[in-house]
Amino acid sequence: MALQCRYLFSNMKTMKRPVFYTRVLLLALPLLAARCSDGGGSDGPQDDPSLTKVVYEELTTAIPNPERGFYYPYDFKFENGEVPKAINTQALAVNRTQNRTLFLLEYFLRDFIDKPLSDECLALIRANMQVLRDGGGKCILRFAYCDSDAESAKPWDAEESVVMQHIAQLKPLFREYADVIYVLQAGFVGVWGEWYYTDHFGFNPQTAEEFAPRRRVVEALLGALPENRMVALRTPQAKMMCLGLSGADSIGSDNAYGKTDRARIASHNDCFLADGNDVGTFTSKAERELWMADSRYTSMGGETCGVSSFCACANSLSDMAKYHWSYLNIAYHQDVIKGWRDDDCFDDVECRLGYRLVLTEGAFTREVKAGEPFRASVTLKNVGFAAPVNPRGAELVFVSADGKERFVQQLKDDPRRWFGGETHTVEASFDAPALKAGTRYTLCLNLPDPEPTLAADPLFSIRTANAGVWDETTGYNRLYTFTAK
Repeated sequence: MALQCRYLFSNMKTMKRPVFYTRVLLLALPLLAARCSDGGGSDGPQDDPSLTKVVYEELTTAIPNPERGFYYPYDFKFENGEVPKAINTQALAVNRTQNRTLFLLEYFLRDFIDKPLSDECLALIRANMQVLRDGGGKCILRFAYCDSDAESAKPWDAEESVVMQHIAQLKPLFREYADVIYVLQAGFVGVWGEWYYTDHFGFNPQTAEEFAPRRRVVEALLGALPENRMVALRTPQAKMMCLGLSGADSIGSDNAYGKTDRARIASHNDCFLADGNDVGTFTSKAERELWMADSRYTSMGGETCGVSSFCACANSLSDMAKYHWSYLNIAYHQDVIKGWRDDDCFDDVECRLGYRLVLTEGAFTREVKAGEPFRASVTLKNVGFAAPVNPRGAELVFVSADGKERFVQQLKDDPRRWFGGETHTVEASFDAPALKAGTRYTLCLNLPDPEPTLAADPLFSIRTANAGVWDETTGYNRLYTFTAK
């Protein structure tokens, strides 16, 4: 039986359990579950007799979508001369059937702690990236040198000069395969790349001077990535110290998605909900305020690390909404995951991580003629915790019934600003393209990955959470079917 998503669109804080609801529609259009009328009921385009109104049915099951959701972790350890095996497209396909498109690829570079990365190491990283591109997946990427905090496992990380050499070697790969990098976690410093147990970067730094070596690593990573990709830091203190920020220096609407370090530094929390401060993740109210504000515009995710009272469903859902969570480890911590299943909120978490876009209604020109004015108005709500954080295309596409004709109209809307918990309306007015009179067309909403390598691949397009609108062969969401006049 398909998992059901149960949630309230607003104010989750006062509810112990989310409420299940769905919309039942009275009549279905061919090709899509919606009903048409002459409008009415509220002021706006729906009241215009020249427009046809369409109401869409909300889907309540989990669906796979790019750059969001539960992720599956893969470790690749270069130790004692061993060269790990690459992932394969079959593994990606299996995960997709479980609504997962994100993967943590963590490389432990033990064999290279005092020397350059080998050709074999770089070849494996390249192979994994190509598998992601071919198989419809993206990665949360991290590099580290050690996966044990035991004294016998020292050294826990490499000297700064070696780290810089490795970043320089990885830069061409980062640039070539940025399309399948969802976010790069800073890594490199400390055990597991979590910036804590370290031999070479100063344990528990408290001043800007003490943070300087870590700041140089962040600067190198930002420089190695294209400017449209983010680097995630393990704690809010790390961002504040690296950039000299206070809790009031959060990203705002006017400087979001820019090329500045402040706009490109994201967050990850690998002890989410473990206790009152997430095992040292937070040391002050100002740090919490920074993450709550910044994560509206930047990537936020990670993993749980142990059961506590904070893992209760109501608090978990509330915190995910406040901190705009987009991704979470499905493999750890299993007791927390089990608790969510037992307490009946796992489905909510699965559905609402990141964005979940639901079409509610649309209004479209009734008599569509080539070269004459065409108007479209589409309302959608984002019932997820967050908005998309990487660049995302938005376009309307007219497709003939036989699929041989396609006309594309770019939209000015930026899906990154379709924030969680909000309703958004897409408006477009333009002259209809060269449609053939008497031919049946379907108008579609396409939200493709803007990277040329992925733009035409439906696996990387966003599917709305609606019944009957998704075309898996094109990656389009069907809005409105009509016969051209």
